[in-house]
Amino acid sequence: MTDRRKAGEQVRREVMGDFFVDRALNNATDFDMPLQEQVMEAAWGTTWTRDDLPRTTRSLITIAMLAALKCPQELKGHVRGALNNGCTVEEIRAVLLHAMVYAGAPAAIDATRAAKEVIEEWEKDQA
Repeated sequence: MTDRRKAGEQVRREVMGDFFVDRALNNATDFDMPLQEQVMEAAWGTTWTRDDLPRTTRSLITIAMLAALKCPQELKGHVRGALNNGCTVEEIRAVLLHAMVYAGAPAAIDATRAAKEVIEEWEKDQA
């Protein structure tokens, strides 16, 4: 295991939570484990470990990109990660409203539905 991969797993766990990371790794098969390793090293170990942007900013950028790419399932995990990083519900909503202008209404609507599901669950957990 490379240092970058170890650092990536640590940051991924801090942002996404142990449950999310354990589920991704435990559900991986011989077919998709190489993808999990690549994500851990490249995305989390190279990009998320940089100190040139705060994690809150990285989370909001990621949400915007996933909304534009119409990836609601991946967006759900990153909405929870954004909340874990200290982003507010209002900031997440603002990013999705902003995405509507640049990525289109259908993308923003799907992203908002996905985010709303996670936020409602997160708010119940906070009560």
